[in-house]
Amino acid sequence: MPGNLLTMTSRVQCPHGGFVLLITSNTHIFVSGAPVLLQSDIHPVLGCPFTIGPKYSPCIRVEWTAGTTKMTIGGQAALMQSSIGKCINAEGAPQGLAIIASTQPQVSSV
Repeated sequence: MPGNLLTMTSRVQCPHGGFVLLITSNTHIFVSGAPVLLQSDIHPVLGCPFTIGPKYSPCIRVEWTAGTTKMTIGGQAALMQSSIGKCINAEGAPQGLAIIASTQPQVSSV
């Protein structure tokens, strides 16, 4: 499924409102001056307030699947708007899908 590429200037949050810090190991491909994110990147989550009953269980990272199929950067698929980010807690349990709030509108891929 085609979609706009995600870069370090995109906005992503966990389903509970935590802020996803977008960092990447990509130093080769930039769109509008920002590095394109890779499927292999793991992004920390800051400020997730999620609790299960009395237990604080915040999302701490986002792991990605469904990157680009026809474009790679250093052998890794790039992330796009249709990529799936799983929000994970400290115990390794998934807690929902990341919400991609904005992307760059200049370049899209499949």
